[in-house]
Amino acid sequence: MNRLTLAGTALEHFHICAFFNSRDEEYDVLAPFFKEGLEQGEKTVHIMDPQRLDEHRRRLQEAGIDTAACEARGQLHLMTWHDAYLDEGGVFHKERMLRTVDDLTRGSEEPDGGYRRLRIMGDMNWAFMHTPIDEDLIEYEAEVNEVLARNRQPAICVYDVSKLTGEMMIDLLRTHPLTLVGGIVQENPFYTPPTEMLQELRQREADGRAAG
Repeated sequence: MNRLTLAGTALEHFHICAFFNSRDEEYDVLAPFFKEGLEQGEKTVHIMDPQRLDEHRRRLQEAGIDTAACEARGQLHLMTWHDAYLDEGGVFHKERMLRTVDDLTRGSEEPDGGYRRLRIMGDMNWAFMHTPIDEDLIEYEAEVNEVLARNRQPAICVYDVSKLTGEMMIDLLRTHPLTLVGGIVQENPFYTPPTEMLQELRQREADGRAAG
Protein backbone atom coordinates (compact mmCIF):
# COMPACT_ATOMS: atom_id res chain seq x y z
CA MET A 1 0.00 0.00 0.00
CA ASN A 2 1.12 3.57 -0.66
CA ARG A 3 2.60 5.70 2.13
CA LEU A 4 0.18 7.55 4.39
CA THR A 5 2.03 10.15 6.44
CA LEU A 6 0.98 13.37 8.09
CA ALA A 7 3.46 15.81 9.65
CA GLY A 8 6.12 13.11 9.41
CA THR A 9 4.00 10.50 11.20
CA ALA A 10 2.79 7.26 9.61
CA LEU A 11 -0.94 7.00 10.16
CA GLU A 12 -2.70 3.93 11.50
CA HIS A 13 -6.11 5.45 12.20
CA PHE A 14 -8.46 7.02 9.70
CA HIS A 15 -10.09 9.96 11.50
CA ILE A 16 -7.90 12.88 12.52
CA CYS A 17 -8.88 16.14 14.20
CA ALA A 18 -6.52 18.96 13.20
CA PHE A 19 -6.40 22.18 15.20
CA PHE A 20 -4.72 25.22 13.65
CA ASN A 21 -4.06 28.80 14.70
CA SER A 22 -3.69 30.24 11.19
CA ARG A 23 -4.12 29.47 7.52
CA ASP A 24 -0.36 29.49 7.02
CA GLU A 25 0.09 26.83 9.69
CA GLU A 26 -2.72 24.77 8.17
CA TYR A 27 -1.21 24.68 4.69
CA ASP A 28 2.34 24.16 5.93
CA VAL A 29 1.15 20.93 7.55
CA LEU A 30 -1.58 19.68 5.23
CA ALA A 31 -0.28 20.56 1.75
CA PRO A 32 2.50 17.90 1.94
CA PHE A 33 -0.16 15.36 2.99
CA PHE A 34 -2.26 16.19 -0.06
CA LYS A 35 0.79 16.24 -2.35
CA GLU A 36 1.98 12.84 -1.13
CA GLY A 37 -1.34 11.28 -2.04
CA LEU A 38 -1.60 12.93 -5.44
CA GLU A 39 1.95 11.92 -6.37
CA GLN A 40 1.07 8.33 -5.45
CA GLY A 41 -1.91 8.36 -7.80
CA GLU A 42 -4.50 8.68 -5.06
CA LYS A 43 -7.56 10.90 -5.03
CA THR A 44 -8.23 13.72 -2.58
CA VAL A 45 -11.54 15.40 -1.78
CA HIS A 46 -11.62 18.75 0.00
CA ILE A 47 -14.87 20.10 1.45
CA MET A 48 -14.51 23.86 1.61
CA ASP A 49 -16.04 27.21 2.32
CA PRO A 50 -17.33 28.22 -1.15
CA GLN A 51 -15.76 31.66 -0.70
CA ARG A 52 -12.30 30.12 -0.22
CA LEU A 53 -12.08 27.85 -3.28
CA ASP A 54 -9.84 30.16 -5.32
CA GLU A 55 -7.55 30.83 -2.34
CA HIS A 56 -7.35 27.09 -1.68
CA ARG A 57 -6.35 26.37 -5.28
CA ARG A 58 -3.70 29.08 -5.10
CA ARG A 59 -2.20 27.77 -1.88
CA LEU A 60 -2.06 24.21 -3.23
CA GLN A 61 -0.39 25.51 -6.39
CA GLU A 62 2.18 27.36 -4.28
CA ALA A 63 2.88 24.08 -2.47
CA GLY A 64 3.88 22.43 -5.74
CA ILE A 65 0.56 20.81 -6.69
CA ASP A 66 -0.60 21.22 -10.29
CA THR A 67 -4.09 22.09 -9.14
CA ALA A 68 -5.67 22.61 -12.56
CA ALA A 69 -4.35 19.33 -13.97
CA CYS A 70 -5.38 17.35 -10.89
CA GLU A 71 -8.88 18.81 -11.00
CA ALA A 72 -9.17 18.23 -14.74
CA ARG A 73 -8.48 14.50 -14.41
CA GLY A 74 -10.70 14.16 -11.33
CA GLN A 75 -7.89 13.37 -8.94
CA LEU A 76 -8.53 16.53 -6.89
CA HIS A 77 -12.20 17.13 -6.16
CA LEU A 78 -13.24 20.34 -4.44
CA MET A 79 -16.68 20.34 -2.86
CA THR A 80 -18.42 23.17 -1.03
CA TRP A 81 -20.07 22.94 2.37
CA HIS A 82 -23.45 22.92 0.60
CA ASP A 83 -22.41 19.86 -1.41
CA ALA A 84 -21.86 17.92 1.78
CA TYR A 85 -22.40 19.21 5.32
CA LEU A 86 -25.19 21.71 4.70
CA ASP A 87 -28.45 21.82 2.79
CA GLU A 88 -29.55 24.80 0.71
CA GLY A 89 -30.81 26.52 3.84
CA GLY A 90 -27.47 26.12 5.60
CA VAL A 91 -28.70 23.42 7.99
CA PHE A 92 -26.47 20.48 8.93
CA HIS A 93 -27.98 17.01 8.49
CA LYS A 94 -25.98 14.30 10.22
CA GLU A 95 -27.45 11.34 8.35
CA ARG A 96 -26.97 13.02 4.99
CA MET A 97 -23.31 13.69 5.74
CA LEU A 98 -22.70 10.15 6.97
CA ARG A 99 -24.15 8.86 3.69
CA THR A 100 -21.95 11.28 1.74
CA VAL A 101 -18.78 10.05 3.47
CA ASP A 102 -19.84 6.43 2.99
CA ASP A 103 -20.52 7.03 -0.71
CA LEU A 104 -17.16 8.76 -1.17
CA THR A 105 -15.12 6.14 0.65
CA ARG A 106 -17.00 2.92 -0.06
CA GLY A 107 -15.08 0.26 -1.99
CA SER A 108 -12.59 -2.50 -1.52
CA GLU A 109 -8.97 -2.08 -2.55
CA GLU A 110 -9.74 0.35 -5.34
CA PRO A 111 -12.49 2.77 -4.30
CA ASP A 112 -13.83 5.62 -6.38
CA GLY A 113 -13.17 4.50 -9.92
CA GLY A 114 -9.79 2.86 -9.52
CA TYR A 115 -8.03 5.08 -6.97
CA ARG A 116 -6.34 2.96 -4.34
CA ARG A 117 -6.91 5.52 -1.61
CA LEU A 118 -9.07 8.57 -1.04
CA ARG A 119 -7.90 11.34 1.31
CA ILE A 120 -10.66 13.60 2.61
CA MET A 121 -10.26 17.01 4.24
CA GLY A 122 -13.20 18.90 5.73
CA ASP A 123 -12.95 22.59 6.66
CA MET A 124 -15.26 22.70 9.70
CA ASN A 125 -15.70 26.47 9.99
CA TRP A 126 -19.31 26.12 8.83
CA ALA A 127 -20.07 24.84 12.35
CA PHE A 128 -19.45 28.30 13.81
CA MET A 129 -21.86 30.20 11.59
CA HIS A 130 -24.62 29.58 14.15
CA THR A 131 -24.50 29.23 17.90
CA PRO A 132 -24.83 27.14 19.94
CA ILE A 133 -23.04 24.35 18.12
CA ASP A 134 -25.48 21.66 17.05
CA GLU A 135 -25.13 18.49 19.14
CA ASP A 136 -25.60 16.59 15.87
CA LEU A 137 -22.06 17.63 14.90
CA ILE A 138 -20.53 15.81 17.87
CA GLU A 139 -22.72 12.78 17.14
CA TYR A 140 -21.54 12.88 13.52
CA GLU A 141 -17.88 13.07 14.55
CA ALA A 142 -18.41 9.99 16.72
CA GLU A 143 -20.35 7.96 14.16
CA VAL A 144 -18.16 8.73 11.15
CA ASN A 145 -15.33 6.80 12.81
CA GLU A 146 -17.14 3.58 11.99
CA VAL A 147 -17.66 4.59 8.35
CA LEU A 148 -14.01 5.51 7.84
CA ALA A 149 -12.73 2.43 9.64
CA ARG A 150 -15.02 0.15 7.63
CA ASN A 151 -14.00 1.66 4.30
CA ARG A 152 -10.37 2.19 5.40
CA GLN A 153 -9.97 5.70 4.04
CA PRO A 154 -8.44 8.67 5.93
CA ALA A 155 -10.21 11.93 6.75
CA ILE A 156 -9.00 15.10 8.45
CA CYS A 157 -11.41 17.51 10.15
CA VAL A 158 -9.86 20.98 10.28
CA TYR A 159 -10.81 23.32 13.13
CA ASP A 160 -9.77 26.90 13.90
CA VAL A 161 -8.61 26.89 17.53
CA SER A 162 -9.68 30.50 18.07
CA LYS A 163 -13.33 29.59 17.48
CA LEU A 164 -13.53 26.68 19.90
CA THR A 165 -14.80 26.76 23.45
CA GLY A 166 -13.10 24.50 25.95
CA GLU A 167 -16.19 22.27 26.15
CA MET A 168 -16.36 21.82 22.40
CA MET A 169 -12.65 21.05 22.12
CA ILE A 170 -13.01 18.31 24.73
CA ASP A 171 -15.92 16.74 22.83
CA LEU A 172 -13.99 16.91 19.55
CA LEU A 173 -10.94 15.35 21.15
CA ARG A 174 -13.08 12.50 22.44
CA THR A 175 -14.45 11.72 18.97
CA HIS A 176 -11.13 11.44 17.10
CA PRO A 177 -8.54 8.65 17.51
CA LEU A 178 -5.76 10.96 16.34
CA THR A 179 -5.14 14.65 16.90
CA LEU A 180 -2.90 17.13 15.14
CA VAL A 181 -1.94 20.06 17.38
CA GLY A 182 1.03 22.37 16.90
CA GLY A 183 2.07 20.42 13.80
CA ILE A 184 2.42 17.16 15.79
CA VAL A 185 0.26 14.06 15.27
CA GLN A 186 -0.52 12.12 18.43
CA GLU A 187 -2.55 9.15 19.55
CA ASN A 188 -5.45 10.65 21.45
CA PRO A 189 -5.69 9.41 25.05
CA PHE A 190 -9.13 11.06 25.38
CA TYR A 191 -10.66 9.14 22.48
CA THR A 192 -13.97 7.52 23.42
CA PRO A 193 -15.40 4.69 21.25
CA PRO A 194 -18.49 5.76 19.27
CA THR A 195 -21.01 3.59 21.12
CA GLU A 196 -19.90 4.94 24.50
CA MET A 197 -19.77 8.53 23.28
CA LEU A 198 -23.25 8.33 21.75
CA GLN A 199 -24.69 6.92 24.96
CA GLU A 200 -23.23 9.85 26.87
CA LEU A 201 -24.63 12.36 24.39
CA ARG A 202 -28.10 10.79 24.64
CA GLN A 203 -27.89 11.01 28.42
CA ARG A 204 -26.88 14.67 28.23
CA GLU A 205 -29.89 15.33 26.02
CA ALA A 206 -32.21 13.54 28.42
CA ASP A 207 -30.75 15.41 31.39
CA GLY A 208 -31.20 18.69 29.56
CA ARG A 209 -34.87 17.96 28.86
CA ALA A 210 -35.43 16.97 32.47
CA ALA A 211 -33.76 20.14 33.73
CA GLY A 212 -35.78 22.30 31.34
